[in-house]
Amino acid sequence: MKSFSQQLQESLADRQSQGLYRQRKTITSPQSTEVIVNDKLLVNFCSNDYLGLANHPEVVTACKEGIDRYGVGSGASHLVVGHSHAHHALEEELADFTGRSRALLFSSGYMANVGTLTALVNKNDCIYEDKLNHASLLDGGIFSGAKFKRYPHLNIAKLSELIGNKPESENTFIVSDGVFSMDGDCAELPRLIDVAKNNQAQLVLDDAHGFGVLGRNGGGLIKYYQECGHYIDEENLPVVIGTLGKAFGTQGAFVVGSEALIENLIQFCRPYIYTTAISPALAEASRTSLKLIKKEQWRREKLQALIKTFRIRCAELGFALTNSMTPIQGLIIGNAEKSLEASRLLENEGIYVTAIRPPTVPKGTARLRITFSANHTEEQLAVLLLALEKIQPRITLEEVNVSG
Repeated sequence: MKSFSQQLQESLADRQSQGLYRQRKTITSPQSTEVIVNDKLLVNFCSNDYLGLANHPEVVTACKEGIDRYGVGSGASHLVVGHSHAHHALEEELADFTGRSRALLFSSGYMANVGTLTALVNKNDCIYEDKLNHASLLDGGIFSGAKFKRYPHLNIAKLSELIGNKPESENTFIVSDGVFSMDGDCAELPRLIDVAKNNQAQLVLDDAHGFGVLGRNGGGLIKYYQECGHYIDEENLPVVIGTLGKAFGTQGAFVVGSEALIENLIQFCRPYIYTTAISPALAEASRTSLKLIKKEQWRREKLQALIKTFRIRCAELGFALTNSMTPIQGLIIGNAEKSLEASRLLENEGIYVTAIRPPTVPKGTARLRITFSANHTEEQLAVLLLALEKIQPRITLEEVNVSG
């Protein structure tokens, strides 16, 4: 019988042989469009800091002032002695920003998704999730113990078929990302709302990558569709989840919804109840980020200009991109080893883009996940495009299905 140590070593060797081994790199600079990675200055095209707020001077100042007022750590969970005025004020401001009755802060997006689903869904329920949902949503559905089904990516017809033939249950839930984290495409929210309404289901939306980026004032996918004339409220979309670690440039997450929803999470959501609250200083930083998100529309306009130029040029070069209008642009390569090679070649050209491989994305769709920040310059975009053109002959693009 193999020892436990031997089993661990074989597991790692197997991962390496498939070109799927993950390795960390050390950043020794602030998060920005240029970062120092393993002592090398690179143009950064793989951060989720979409609006360029992670090192914004006003956000940094707010965090420092928060430390001066509250110290560094929160000291405990929210329900013990860790819920500061900064946390409470941020929750109220997030509720107002999203047009919801209340908001609840979490220490991470993963915890918000897993905690919300396991608190609301049980073994007597049914839950339906998009196949390309974030791992935390899929894990939450599995951990809930409910009858769990995944429908093909963005295939509303198949969802309707599955839910129309669902087994007997107490409650039914439909769960979807707003903006999908690896493809950058968006859920058809009005159609999901219709399916939920026609089947007496509760709709849960994680708009982690939409808040700050889409809609007027950065209101996310919900705001985007509302501006297109669709009616969306707490009744037809009762559970909305967001993160502070993407466009906000800080850390943590939140759930917004009705008074009853938030009170239920406070009472029954174990990851909320039993986790130390984020630093009050980070809550203060997030409050400043929120103000910048709402008032600086130019950041979203800049992003769209960069994305448009990038997509046009990639089409000319013959690259296969995911169908995305967001800062997440997946350049599909297919083979895991080739995606790693492409990442290494770009690094040699001074560009930092990580390779995304299975199991994070489906087999055969390994890619470069290129992301944009409002702080990227046209010159930096030109450097990226020139580097992609230069390395293209060394990458054999495969026939792949980019629809998921």
